[in-house]
Amino acid sequence: MQFIQTRGNDNTRPKSVSFSEAILNPSASFGGLYVPESLPDMGIVFLSEYLNSDYKHLAFDLLQKFEIDIDDDLLWEALDRYDHFDDSNNPVPVVKIEEDAWVSELYHGPTRAFKDMALQPFGVILSALAQRREEEYLIMAATSGDTGPATLETFKNKPNIRVACLYPDGGTSDVQRLQMVTEEAENLKVVGIHGNFDDAQQALKSLLGSEEFKQELSEKGIQLSAANSVNFGRIIFQIIYHIHSYLELVRRGEIGLGDEAYLVVPSGNFGNALGAYYAKKSGLPIRKILIASNANNILTDLINTGVYDIRDRKLILTESPAMDILKSSNVERVLFDKFGAERTREMMEALNDELVYHLTEAELKSLQEDFAAIENTDAEGEAVIAEYAARGYLMDPHTATCLKAYRSLREEPLPTLMCSTAEWTKFSPTVARAIGLDVEGDEAALAAVSQTLNAPIPRQIQALFEKGIAHGTVVEKTQIKQEMLAFL
Repeated sequence: MQFIQTRGNDNTRPKSVSFSEAILNPSASFGGLYVPESLPDMGIVFLSEYLNSDYKHLAFDLLQKFEIDIDDDLLWEALDRYDHFDDSNNPVPVVKIEEDAWVSELYHGPTRAFKDMALQPFGVILSALAQRREEEYLIMAATSGDTGPATLETFKNKPNIRVACLYPDGGTSDVQRLQMVTEEAENLKVVGIHGNFDDAQQALKSLLGSEEFKQELSEKGIQLSAANSVNFGRIIFQIIYHIHSYLELVRRGEIGLGDEAYLVVPSGNFGNALGAYYAKKSGLPIRKILIASNANNILTDLINTGVYDIRDRKLILTESPAMDILKSSNVERVLFDKFGAERTREMMEALNDELVYHLTEAELKSLQEDFAAIENTDAEGEAVIAEYAARGYLMDPHTATCLKAYRSLREEPLPTLMCSTAEWTKFSPTVARAIGLDVEGDEAALAAVSQTLNAPIPRQIQALFEKGIAHGTVVEKTQIKQEMLAFL
């Protein structure tokens, strides 16, 4: 299968590229993104074949249906990374929390967040391609808290790979920050910036699209790629777990094969929602994808009004920091799928130049056929955490936003799957506050919640507080390029 560009072709790049080219060089024409030229059929016939399949075999065959140019041995090596999750037979437990609602726990990998589901296998594939081509790569990542740790974990000590990770100083939880700044591998560089995630992401996109920067890297014998979900190598793995979770409900007899369900996804950079959208379009019986946002409700506005407007909008720091984003990159891929390259380029250029774009009435109706959205306050999230902790189920503040969507947005009482994107341990002060504990700092909050609710703390989280700081650099946005070149 070939991959095409969301904003059309500028005649300096091929009109289409292979999967391996798209992930090694993810920057497309006019600042756009790569997408598959078509989607495979993953409807009832496909689903019925995998009712009794384990996760890895489902993933392998789904990747094969995309006809990606990665050989079987490398695919299996990549998928074997799931063997290092909490349960090698079931990397994504699906837990019932209401009579008609289940949580897909996507955080059972090494960094305790859903980004491991994509980045663990993706890292194996990308680094193997670099070695086979005998090329050196700088992998850049911008993070709102979870992509950074997962990227560093998958690429540390990999030959032919160096990683530069940008995070907003003060814009992540302490555990997320420690997961980054305590990584000691020599091929890793972590840089805090005075700014927010949008600033970090814009810097990444700017450098990915900068011919001058690429030339400076080329003079050092280095190519440039990215680990954010601008890279379709991330997205392809985020389709799989939505299908797996649906099949889990069928296997348990909770639903019949072909019965419709709702999916609820915290907003973020929209990669998780995009994976759900592609699964739905490929035939997974999803009635609608419900988007839960926090006070940074730009996606709720878009889905409810058809207007994406960041004029005079300031990013608000919330208790769900991975969703503290105003420019969600993967919305572009949905716009392209629905409205084509010319219209997508028009809207993306309007957002860049005027900080706003408007959907037509017909376009909004089309978007709302697949999505509905609602926003949450921090107080609402804490109330949900307290409610379910009292019932014996512990969740983080991002997962907590899903409950309002579940309760408010469903048009029918259909079975509902909610994406839990991070373990509570990454946001323990919020969880402690929600259940009425008066403690200061992450380490004390972890201990207090663990003792109060008899909740285990994974060793990789506990060990963070015993490690030294390896990366203390915090710079202005204008100094990021200089830091990258100095690192190399």
